[in-house]
Amino acid sequence: MTGTESLLIERRGRVAVLTFNRPRVLNAFDGPLVAATTRVVAELGQDDRVLAIVLRGVGRAFSAGFDLKAGEDTGARPLDKWRRVLEDDFAFIMSVWECPKPVVAAVHGYCLGGAFELSLACDVTVAAAGTRLGAPEVKFGSGAVAMLLPFVAGAKAAKEVLLTGDDHLSAERALALGLVNHVVPAGEEFAKALAIAESMAAADPTAVQLSKRALNRCYEAMGLRAGLAQALEADIFIEGSGGPKRAEFDRIRREQGLKAALDWRDGPGRSA
Repeated sequence: MTGTESLLIERRGRVAVLTFNRPRVLNAFDGPLVAATTRVVAELGQDDRVLAIVLRGVGRAFSAGFDLKAGEDTGARPLDKWRRVLEDDFAFIMSVWECPKPVVAAVHGYCLGGAFELSLACDVTVAAAGTRLGAPEVKFGSGAVAMLLPFVAGAKAAKEVLLTGDDHLSAERALALGLVNHVVPAGEEFAKALAIAESMAAADPTAVQLSKRALNRCYEAMGLRAGLAQALEADIFIEGSGGPKRAEFDRIRREQGLKAALDWRDGPGRSA
């Protein structure tokens, strides 16, 4: 099994460690990283030598989410192209939910947008103190790719976070909402996540994997799959329909760069 330049793979006994390696862009998820991660997680799920997986990121962040600078002008994509892109993004996030082996996330720095959704799809999440989490999509005319938040945190918390585009959730607030399992001092998140993964790998593998499947099926019996499918269709429509705010965001991003576009988005009277 091989990773890529942007996805590093390491074996620590019966635990596989996957590391996002695009530190210059805060490990933002572009097409190649999405494809590589989806493939590797599926392969690890079938590898009898691996009994648990840890996800982490190098540098200053776990990940800032999907790469807004990758590819062509997003507002110009026809609906069918948006469907292909977003279905790939959805498969990437859900690969860890569907993986038969338990997956533990070690998040630090930034865990936003698609990265936030990926952390929700993991079985356990450990956050470093000082981590900034959240879902800013509605601030620039986008939507959630995999709307797992209401199933993890409940309707009230999910509506507040998603409808305001809150991307300033602290690790402590995320812990109170049940979005992460542990908050540890900065720099200790990987060691804690690895210890949890090793504990899972030390248990009976059949019991662990069947228990994860049973837990997931409880959520699916409550309508998770149908809800995610409807939310994905809504996001495809949102992305494909564009709109003046989205068009202006994309224009500034093309002409002045991502930071200028985000500053415009969060300017007076525009931030949620």
